Amino acid sequence: MNSPGILHKQIQKVSCEHTLAGIDTLAIEAPLEIQIQYGSEKNRQQEALSVTMRTPGEDEDLALGFLFTEGILGNYSDVKEVRFIGENTILVALKFEVAIDSSQFKRHFYTTSSCGVCGKGAIELLEKVSLYYPLKNQPQVSTSVVLGLQHQMAQQQQLYLDTGGIHAAALVDKKGHCQLLREDVGRHNALDKLIGSLLKSGDIPLRDHLLFLSGRAGFELIQKAAMVGLPIVACVGAPSSLAVELAETHDITLIGFLKHHRFNIYCGAERILLPDK
Repeated sequence: MNSPGILHKQIQKVSCEHTLAGIDTLAIEAPLEIQIQYGSEKNRQQEALSVTMRTPGEDEDLALGFLFTEGILGNYSDVKEVRFIGENTILVALKFEVAIDSSQFKRHFYTTSSCGVCGKGAIELLEKVSLYYPLKNQPQVSTSVVLGLQHQMAQQQQLYLDTGGIHAAALVDKKGHCQLLREDVGRHNALDKLIGSLLKSGDIPLRDHLLFLSGRAGFELIQKAAMVGLPIVACVGAPSSLAVELAETHDITLIGFLKHHRFNIYCGAERILLPDK
């Protein structure tokens, strides 16, 4: 499969009996600098906001999703253009009439593929700019739908099938049908790519859907889910204590340790149609 996100590498495969030459497929990890341009036509400003280690592909969505979930971009209609200004530098230019508070840029970001931007400043940012909220006890989702998520998503994670080393974020409707899936070597990047694509299509807020995460749920992934009004987050791995706290605060149903036969509900069980005890 030809993909901008994979690299074929000659390797040696070693077992107890022999060594063989072979080819392995790797998920590419490369830097992406996100810059923003804003201001009136006569007073344009340009700033570098973030360097993130990502898997190339859907970089426009990644940049848009990052700016939206950080509270810097409000609507896709505010965007004048998105373009590359270097091999690994992407520029999001806002329209001339869009007013923006440049003090938001005091916190410059460096994120690796395994860790997002964390800390008190990010918590306060969420509380100030999150415009959407889930509907009380909605949607109602059956246990069988939740239990089927991991298997269904695994079949659609092409980069994971090719490399074995990639994360996924997927938007799923209440009947368990995958609406959109994005992959990246970074958990946060996969979700930003998903949100950026939905921002462009005008599908935010997402109050009638589930978010599936292929790894663990840290604070910032729940933060991003809250930014778009997602009511249910289901992750294959463990949630952190702060992720649970944030999910409770924003009335998000949080599911962890999702397997084909079981899962844990950490908060918001009212949205899951549980089997009789």
